[in-house]
Amino acid sequence: MDLGVTGKLGGYYLAEQYRKNAAGKSNGVSFAELAAAKAEGQSDVSGMSFKDMWQARFPGAYYHAMDGSKISQGAWDRNDFPLEKFFQNDTDTSAVNWKPTGAEPEATSPQVQSRWNSTLGQKSIIVPPELEEKMKNDPELAKKVMVNVENFITTYTATSVRPGRVCSWLISLDENGEIEKYRVTGGGGNISGPTEEQQRQFEAEQAAKKKRREEYARLNEESALKRKLMEQEADERYYQTNITKKAVSIAAYEGAGILK
Repeated sequence: MDLGVTGKLGGYYLAEQYRKNAAGKSNGVSFAELAAAKAEGQSDVSGMSFKDMWQARFPGAYYHAMDGSKISQGAWDRNDFPLEKFFQNDTDTSAVNWKPTGAEPEATSPQVQSRWNSTLGQKSIIVPPELEEKMKNDPELAKKVMVNVENFITTYTATSVRPGRVCSWLISLDENGEIEKYRVTGGGGNISGPTEEQQRQFEAEQAAKKKRREEYARLNEESALKRKLMEQEADERYYQTNITKKAVSIAAYEGAGILK
């Protein structure tokens, strides 16, 4: 077995087939087919949730509404990370909150190989609850996220999976629907990491995300500082205005002979 990648990435008939494909077919209808049918005015997938689209496109795939960002990259990449828990329907938060204990086992150990083998040929996705809520209220966002996920699986399979290889896919999305982390596990006996190009692309994407977060934090900090300075200036002006008014009043009283 090899762990391919762990990373921080007829109208009515067609629509009904897309909805009901999980009934026993190995492959669902792709978004490319849907788009072609929709262009001809044939398909209608309105009302389908992201979960429906995911499980119709990949029959038997697992779906978990959880906060995958709680899983550190270090834990996610370990050989003993309990990825198999995400390939079952009754996964609880213990899988997300898992913390490593002890030394990391070798990838070639029987225990690790057995766990990885148990997931082969399956797919699972982790969707943050806030993203799930966004997609419920925005069907177009749900379609966009589905297209991105499908394109990732298709592209990775075409460029990085050897012919005949059976893989499992565990994908974790962030709150915006981007692929935050992923693990691709395939049958065999060798362990291989991401290609140099994939690693560079992933690092570039992570760097860009970090830069955006830092810029957002900087702008927030500047905005808060400006508000604080404006409040201080307003307080000072109020204080100076009151002092001036008092001084004018005192001078007026003195001029009138009221104060001696």
